[in-house]
Amino acid sequence: MIIVRVISGTHKGQRLYSVPTHDTRPTTDKVKEAIFQIIGPYFEGGMVFDGFAGSGGLGIECLSRGASEAIFVDKEQKAIKTVKDNLKSLKLEDRAEVYRTDASRAMKAASKRGLVFSYVFLDPPYKKFSYEELMENLLEYGLLEKNTLVVCEHDVSEALPEKVGALRLFKQEEYGSNIGVAFYQKED
Repeated sequence: MIIVRVISGTHKGQRLYSVPTHDTRPTTDKVKEAIFQIIGPYFEGGMVFDGFAGSGGLGIECLSRGASEAIFVDKEQKAIKTVKDNLKSLKLEDRAEVYRTDASRAMKAASKRGLVFSYVFLDPPYKKFSYEELMENLLEYGLLEKNTLVVCEHDVSEALPEKVGALRLFKQEEYGSNIGVAFYQKED
């Protein structure tokens, strides 16, 4: 079992519960640290969309580093329970919403509420979702503010596009033999 912690911010060093299943692959501390070195160590507010939340580690890291709110979405009941347990243990429930649904449906619901996100994390089961389609949904539903950062964790064998509408790939990294992370930013 991989032990995951909050890397930095107000909850630095706090351990997070892992989803008790082999179907969920947590983002390791090493990869999480590398991601936040690229997108910025700390935030001054902003809303987060964690589209395939798992244990909620990426969204919780954003909250710890200064994001104002986060929406966590996952289809698996065990993942939803784990996210809620992690938020409760860190006393972050008042800054988070947790939904058991698929990411596209959650995007549509967020659009109806007029929400816009500063940071979006897409870390679906490898090779089972179209990142391009997910990013098109974000744009179609008007969920991105100017300069929104979209972070896609993927299998290194998957080729992600250079551009999806107003989203432009600005950095791509590989961690170990199978983890790739693509960083997009919304241009206007």
